[in-house]
Amino acid sequence: MNAMTQAYPDTQLLIDGVWRPAAQGGVIPVLDPATGETIGTVAHARREDLDAALAAVEKGFRTWSSLSAYDRSTIMRRAADILRTRKDQIAWIMTREQGKPVAEAKGEIGAGADIIDWFAEEARRTYGQIIPARAPGVMQMAVKLPVGPVAAFTPWNFPINQVVRKLSAALAAGCSIIVKAPEETPASPAELIRAFVEAGVPEGVINLVYGNPAEISEYLIAHPVIRKISFTGSTPVGKQLAALAGQHMKRSTMELGGHAPAIVFDDADLQKAVRVLAGSKFRNAGQVCVSPTRFLIQEGSFEPFLDAVTAAAKGIKVGNGLEDGVQMGPLANERRIPALESLIQDAVERGAEVKTGGRRIGNKGYFFEPTVIANVPKDARLMNEEPFGPVAIVNPFSTLEDAIAEANRLPFGLASYAFTGSTDTAHQLGMRIEAGMTTINHNGLALPELPFGGIKDSGYGSEGGSDAVEPYLITKLVTQSGR
Repeated sequence: MNAMTQAYPDTQLLIDGVWRPAAQGGVIPVLDPATGETIGTVAHARREDLDAALAAVEKGFRTWSSLSAYDRSTIMRRAADILRTRKDQIAWIMTREQGKPVAEAKGEIGAGADIIDWFAEEARRTYGQIIPARAPGVMQMAVKLPVGPVAAFTPWNFPINQVVRKLSAALAAGCSIIVKAPEETPASPAELIRAFVEAGVPEGVINLVYGNPAEISEYLIAHPVIRKISFTGSTPVGKQLAALAGQHMKRSTMELGGHAPAIVFDDADLQKAVRVLAGSKFRNAGQVCVSPTRFLIQEGSFEPFLDAVTAAAKGIKVGNGLEDGVQMGPLANERRIPALESLIQDAVERGAEVKTGGRRIGNKGYFFEPTVIANVPKDARLMNEEPFGPVAIVNPFSTLEDAIAEANRLPFGLASYAFTGSTDTAHQLGMRIEAGMTTINHNGLALPELPFGGIKDSGYGSEGGSDAVEPYLITKLVTQSGR
C-alpha cells in the first residue's frame, strides 16, 4: 500500500500475544494535530485489561528469561529489519498523529531500528565475574540475571523512540514488559511492537496498553508482578511515580524534563553554532526534552548571533508534516498553545523582546510560529519553566563564570550545548556544567551507543549505551564449596 493513500488505523491493546479491544469496549479519540480532526481511536484499558496484561507478562518473563542471550539477540535484530522495511508506512502514521514532518518521522524510525540493533548486541554481553576465593575448593560467581517484568510509561513527542529504548533494554536483559504508550500517538508505537511480535517474540513477553495514565501507572507500579519501572515525561509526574516506586522498593529509571543551556563564546564558529542550535531547537517543533532553550551568547557575538538565529527562525516553513518542503509541523496538542502564549506574555511584561514569532498560526490545527525572544530576565517564567515548544531564549553573558552560573542555576540537568574554539574552555564546560549530557561544537546526543539521561530534577539512570541495560539486571552472588 502506498504510504500516502493508506488509512489511519484504530489501535488495539496487545495482551498475551493477541491484538484485541478493551474488555469493556472503551476507546479514546485520536486527533490529527494539523487539522484538529478525529482520525481514529485507541482502546481504553481498564482494571481487567491490566490484570490480564499482568498475568501475561508474568508468564512471558518465564519464557523469555529462559531463552539464551543469543536467541534473544537474533529475534531483536529481526524486529529491527522488519521496522526498516515499513519505514514509509509507519512514518505516515506518525505524522498524522504527532504532526512532525515525514522526513523527521522516517529519521526517528531509522534511529529506532539502530537502537534495537545496539541492544540486541548488548544482550550478548551481560557479563558476570569470577571472584578469587579465600579458601581452596570455593567458587565465587557474580552472575547477571533479569530483574523481572517491567512497566514502561512513554510520552507522545517521540512515539517510537521513547518506547524503543525501554523495550529494547528490557528485552536484551531477558525481561518481559508492559508498555503504557501515549494515547495521543498510539498507532506508531503499536507498529513498532508489531514488528517484534512478527519477529518471533513469544506471547506475553510484550504487552501494550493505553488508557488513563494516572490510573494505569498507580496500579502497575504498586503491583507485585512488576519489578522495575521506566518513565519518560515531566518532572512533577516523574517525582510522583518515583516516590510510588520507592514505597514498593521498585527500581526505576527516570528521564524527565530539561531546560538546556546552549553557550556560545566569542571564539566559536558562529555560523556553525547558529545552524546546529536552530536545527536542534526547532526540530519536532521544540517538543524535545533535550532541546536547547536558553541560548547564552557572549557579549561580543550577541547581536550577530541574535540576528542570524532570528533569520533562521523566520525562514522555517511551517505546515502539515505530510506536505513537501515543510520543516516544522504543528504542536502535538492544543493545550501547548495557551501554555506557550502565557510564558511569552509573562516574559514580555517583564521586559523581554520578541524578535520573531510568539503567536499561534491560523485557527485550524495546532501550529505555532518559530519564536526567538531576547533579553529575558531571570525572574520570567520562561527562564525557569521548560517551554517544550519552538521558543528560543537568547540572552548575553560576559565571562565563562557567568555562563556556568546561569547554566547551573536551574534544578534541571539533562542536556547542555556549547560552542567554543578554546580547548581549555571546552574542558571546563564539560566538567563543570551540571547536566547528564554536554555536547560541544556539534550535536552529538542520542546515539544508541552513548549514555542518555539526566541528573538533578531531570531524573536518573541512562537509556543509552551499555549503562542502559544494567538497571534491568540484578547481580546475584553464587558461592559454592566443593563439599
